Amino acid sequence: MTATISRLYDDYSTAQSAVTDLQAAGIPHSDISIVASNADNWYSADGTRRTGTSASARVDRDRDGTDDRAEGAATGAGIGAAIGGTAGVLAGLGMLAIPGLGPVVAAGWLASLAAGAAAGGLTGGVIGALTQAGVSEDDAHVYAEGVRRGGSLVTVRVPEADRARVEAILDRSAVDIRERGETYRRSGWTRFDTAAKPYTADEVRREREAYGSATRRTTL
Repeated sequence: MTATISRLYDDYSTAQSAVTDLQAAGIPHSDISIVASNADNWYSADGTRRTGTSASARVDRDRDGTDDRAEGAATGAGIGAAIGGTAGVLAGLGMLAIPGLGPVVAAGWLASLAAGAAAGGLTGGVIGALTQAGVSEDDAHVYAEGVRRGGSLVTVRVPEADRARVEAILDRSAVDIRERGETYRRSGWTRFDTAAKPYTADEVRREREAYGSATRRTTL
C-alpha cells in the first residue's frame, strides 16, 4: 500500500533541504516531487538559480543550447525525467506555468500530473494532481494557495510502512497546514482560484515576513 505525503514550505531553500534529506534517507527521486513559486524570480528561464550569490550550471546534455530542465517543463510530462540517473529530483528542475500559480519551478511526478491536468483543463492543475494522488480537496486548495503566495510544495509517494520516518523528515521545517488554512480563511479566502492574480515579489516578501516566526508543523 502506498502513502502520498505532502508538505508546504515558505520558501524554496527550506523545501530543497527537505528533498535533500529524503534522498539521503534512500527515498528514490522518482517518488519525490517539488513545485516551488518563482514569483521572486529566484530561478531564471535558462535554468540558472539566482538565490544568494550562487547559480547552478546549465544542464544541456543534448547540446541544443536549451537547458534540458526547461525543455522538460515545456512538455509537461517528463519534468525531472530528462536528467534521471543519480542526479536526483532537484537536478530536474524546470519552469512550468500553472493557472492561478503563475510561473513555478517544478520537478517530479506531481509536476507532470499538474501539467497534464492543466493542459486538460482540470481545475487548478495542481489541485487535480493532488486529489488524484489521494490528498483531500480541502488540503489541496490550501497547498495550492500556499504556492501562489510564494511557498514550495514537496510531495512524496512511499510504502505505508515508511510513512512515519518520511513524515519525521518532512515535518522538521514544514508549515502547519491546518493553521495556515485557518489564517487564509480569516482574511476572507475560501478556495484556490485559478483566475486569481499570482503574487508579486513584494507580496511574497511580505507574506514570508508575516509567517517568519510562525510554528511550522503539519499533521497530514
